Amino acid sequence: MSGNSFGRLFRITTWGESHGPALGVVIDGCPAMLDLREEDIQVELDRRMPGNSEASSPRKEADRVEILSGVFEGKTTGAPISLLIRNMDADSSKYEKIKDVFRPGHADYTYLAKYGIRDYRGGGRSSGRETAGRVAAGAVAKKILRIKGIKITGYTKQIGDILAVDMDFEEIEKNDVRCPDKNAAQRMLDKIREVKKSGDSVGGVVEIMASGVPAGLGEPVFDKLDADIAKALMSIGAVKGVEIGAGFESASLLGSQNNDEIYIKNGKAVFRTNNAGGILGGISNGDDIVARIAVKPTASIAKMQRSVDIHGKETDIKVEGRHDPCICPRIVPVAEAMMAITIADHLLRSISISFFTPSRLMDLSGKV
Repeated sequence: MSGNSFGRLFRITTWGESHGPALGVVIDGCPAMLDLREEDIQVELDRRMPGNSEASSPRKEADRVEILSGVFEGKTTGAPISLLIRNMDADSSKYEKIKDVFRPGHADYTYLAKYGIRDYRGGGRSSGRETAGRVAAGAVAKKILRIKGIKITGYTKQIGDILAVDMDFEEIEKNDVRCPDKNAAQRMLDKIREVKKSGDSVGGVVEIMASGVPAGLGEPVFDKLDADIAKALMSIGAVKGVEIGAGFESASLLGSQNNDEIYIKNGKAVFRTNNAGGILGGISNGDDIVARIAVKPTASIAKMQRSVDIHGKETDIKVEGRHDPCICPRIVPVAEAMMAITIADHLLRSISISFFTPSRLMDLSGKV
């Protein structure tokens, strides 16, 4: 199976299945001498783990991370970093009854069509549980970015038809849906309770912002920063759409409205608006990088649905087990991780390219 790795210089490879003994990630290209301990990674994994709110799956996984390689005496060595997360609460019994039926909205049919075999226990490799490895790798990427003053912030912007209006970032981790709007958060939670009670699920929109990103990151033509961000976010299983900056709204604007005018502030070029989402020509412009993802409703629902089995017979299916009624709150740290991994990769690539070019904005010491 190919397609399990992402990144050029800061490269990650995730492995493992939802109901296997463990899953994890191998990180290659992390610079040496970075302070790194298991607790640094655990903070991020705790945000993603199931069973910690009524908006998530009741599956109980501590998601305790183990560093197997690449770290010595609390510092990275430059060698590949291997991170392990054991599955402790997998229950495959609910899948035995429907193992021959393709679940609507899942990758059951497509995996079988491609490989001729599939792990029916929780979706195996296609399960959202695969993202634990991404979050672990994202924690390492965030540590690299913090050295350069770059911060990644994600939050739920919309669930169903309920939209966040007020943006108070202090509220994000104070509610179960990770929404910066306290009033909208309560209505979102009520919506989740409503659809969960009816055996259904609901989708939404998650926004991710990277602040403090220097101008000059990104590789034209095919490795544009926004192209790689879009790929990184779109690679998350539940994501069905990505937009940068004004995104699809820009299609209804005039050029005079969409262009971000430039002026000088404290001797530096800055932008009056940020419709570009912090990226022009595939290269960061120094403004906040803003991306949004459309998150589909959870495919596993308790309502009866029509499908077919592996023998080509039409049948009905009702998916039992433990599932998130809305994936948005738990996808926030995953989206943050993929944004962090992408920017860390481009940051390292930019340093490599500019090593002998003093006129560039930064070098390894952060000086001109």
